[in-house]
Amino acid sequence: MFTSFLSLSLISLLVIFITSLITYEILRYVWVLLPRLTIAPRLRVLLIIVPIFATHILSIWIYAGAYLLVENFTDFGRLTGSIGAAAFNYESFIERLYFSASTYASLGIGDIMPTRDLRMLASAEVLNGLVMIGWTISFTYLTMEKFWSLPHHHSNKKRKHGEE
Repeated sequence: MFTSFLSLSLISLLVIFITSLITYEILRYVWVLLPRLTIAPRLRVLLIIVPIFATHILSIWIYAGAYLLVENFTDFGRLTGSIGAAAFNYESFIERLYFSASTYASLGIGDIMPTRDLRMLASAEVLNGLVMIGWTISFTYLTMEKFWSLPHHHSNKKRKHGEE
């Protein structure tokens, strides 16, 4: 019993590391790319939404794959409720993807529940999702701050207030 808990704790840490690394690399790439774009600064802010959503979706897919692998190759726990048995097919993956998305976003809908030590992975996903969502929110704020406070925006603001 302790071995499965320890194993799932290590799997959780591995998945957290992978999703954090992916998020870091995508956000770093976007941060370097945005100043080079020759489009309006405010439009740059809108362009960050696509990579941010892609980052979260990719993380959710990674967790769904982890659930599928743990269920198929270990006896550490299962997803139960309104979900079919774990198998390597489209429907089974989509069910785990749905569970992963509701867990990552910490919705906890409750129609699907992990059993035994698989709860450790689900708990880690909630914490990971909260951190990743917070991270991308702060990244969005920093991007808005950077591109909405360019010099020509300040000079326009001064002219409106009668300053030169």
